[in-house]
Amino acid sequence: MLALSGCRTGLPGKGGAAQVASGTDISAVERAQGKALSRGTTQTGVRLYNERLALSLIRQHGSLPKAEIARLTGLSAQTVSVIVRQLEADGLLVRLKPQRGKVGQPLVPFALDPDGAYSIGLKVGRRSGDLMLMDLTGAVRRTVHRPYRFPAPRELLAFVRSGLDQLVADLKPKQRQRILGLGIAAPFELWNWEEEVHAPHEVMAAWRGVDLAAEIARLCDWPVTLCNDASAACAAELLFGKGRDYRDFAYFYIGFFVGGGIVIDGHLHQGRTGNAGALGSFPVPTPGGGGQQLLRTASFYVLEQELARQGRDPDMLWRNADDWSGVGPALDRWIETAATGLAQASAGVAAVTEPAAMVIDGSMPPDVRARLAAAVRAALAKINLQGITPFNVYEGAIGADARAMGAASLPLFANFIIDRDVLFKETQ
Repeated sequence: MLALSGCRTGLPGKGGAAQVASGTDISAVERAQGKALSRGTTQTGVRLYNERLALSLIRQHGSLPKAEIARLTGLSAQTVSVIVRQLEADGLLVRLKPQRGKVGQPLVPFALDPDGAYSIGLKVGRRSGDLMLMDLTGAVRRTVHRPYRFPAPRELLAFVRSGLDQLVADLKPKQRQRILGLGIAAPFELWNWEEEVHAPHEVMAAWRGVDLAAEIARLCDWPVTLCNDASAACAAELLFGKGRDYRDFAYFYIGFFVGGGIVIDGHLHQGRTGNAGALGSFPVPTPGGGGQQLLRTASFYVLEQELARQGRDPDMLWRNADDWSGVGPALDRWIETAATGLAQASAGVAAVTEPAAMVIDGSMPPDVRARLAAAVRAALAKINLQGITPFNVYEGAIGADARAMGAASLPLFANFIIDRDVLFKETQ
């Protein structure tokens, strides 16, 4: 499972309400569970561990027959048959069309049943909020979007209250019963940066007294988990994007502020307080000497300010997430400056963590993302990287939905996904 040490989680309480236990260390809980299960201390524990293992392998490969599950796990054919039969009865797996080979009986592959489970993700951004319904395969079923000038606690909670009703309106009662939980992706310390956000002091200061996970838990009957927004986006890339191909990578997510995440040995590393991977705070040099944090170079608020200085409407960046062709030369200048800062930060991160890749993603049109990644590669070519292990720079696979998808993936991680280390131990 991902090491989500910076997340807070809540479990269902009396009467179906979710009670939030702030500061719960999910990774520690899951590691303890994993150790107990792997030791086989109880028959139920072994069965649950093996079921998660089968589900995780099937997710990784798309579909697998029982014989292949047995080969990859080292479990007996009889044990795998029992596991698959139970998962199919639980509605988590579906049989696909038999595959006929040259010899023997045709193999029947099994895949995840999209309707086997659902999860909900909430992204709290500084310019918009999103609610997302995701199925067991990771497919997005529905999204509810709410733009705003700045996030205000009362208005955000009102959006969640009405948005949840819209999100599940088309689900049948049995489908609603299969909702696992609600994950929240939000910036830490939302009350900061009020000058850059252009929000009234009293509105942003109000966030200091808000336990967002607890407030959301009062609006629904599911467990609620809160995670840093950039870390959640990194989790989405790890589970659903190109990050599946790398055990080690650094992830830059460019939104109103740039943030990031670090994946080491297939785990999202967040450090002792959950703030590791705060790449927006990475110090980078400036052309005139000295330095500043990356977020003051590679964030979209910088582009917003430039458009405002030109007397243009900066909201054009958020009204049309797929087409920034009208932004013009201001975008060209921002890409050049942002790429220089991202390249410098990438070199620093690479010197410490030795990643195989740097991922560039964000709330921008795909063509802008491609230009930015190319500009980062060009800027890196001008930096002395002697002594640093070479790494790739590529575009993220998800884009603007990454934070909401990462939030929605949190209940899936908690319920169905096994440690990625196991998935890399495939026999030849």
